[in-house]
Amino acid sequence: MTMGEMPTSSLVLPVILRPIFAQLERRDVGAAQSLRSAILKTEQNNPGFCYDLIMAIIRRAELNVNINEAVLRLQGNITDSDLNEYRLTRTEEPFQELNRKSVALKVILSRIPDEITDRKTFLETIKEIASAIKKLLDVVNEIGNFIPGVTGKQAVEQRKKEFVKYSKKFSTTLKEYFKEGQSNAVFLSALYLIRQTNQIMLTVKSKCE
Repeated sequence: MTMGEMPTSSLVLPVILRPIFAQLERRDVGAAQSLRSAILKTEQNNPGFCYDLIMAIIRRAELNVNINEAVLRLQGNITDSDLNEYRLTRTEEPFQELNRKSVALKVILSRIPDEITDRKTFLETIKEIASAIKKLLDVVNEIGNFIPGVTGKQAVEQRKKEFVKYSKKFSTTLKEYFKEGQSNAVFLSALYLIRQTNQIMLTVKSKCE
């Protein structure tokens, strides 16, 4: 698997860099827009560039950072303005409910690094994650009725299948964690779920808006 296919690579831009652009924009709009445009173009032409950039900064600063854990934690701090890319604008209740359910799942997943070392708390969090996954899938099923055309329905259905696949992998990873204690594998699996959630939102958005 290449770095461009890793979930951390695709999440560095929305989770780390976009909030930085937003802060910079409050100081200098022109500079922020120029920087955002340059970085977005480079990332599009060279997937994984943003990840490489952040890792180079971490190495240069000689920081001891688990990037998977850091991105997962930061996911919980993303504001509504930073979520526009993954937010549906249609006003029908199923679309607004999908907005809420996708955010709720990602916020719960972002708590994993803080709670994984407390077995009792973590077990409760796992139950919350399972419930959030089910609720999200229920809403995706409901939205299927709003999607025009066979191609659009198939695209969303494919995203749903991929999401279910990574949900099952997450469950397997949790079982392995309780046997072997590899927390980074759990962080990485949670990031895959976040990426798949984002993919569902982008696909629904492209087919319905």
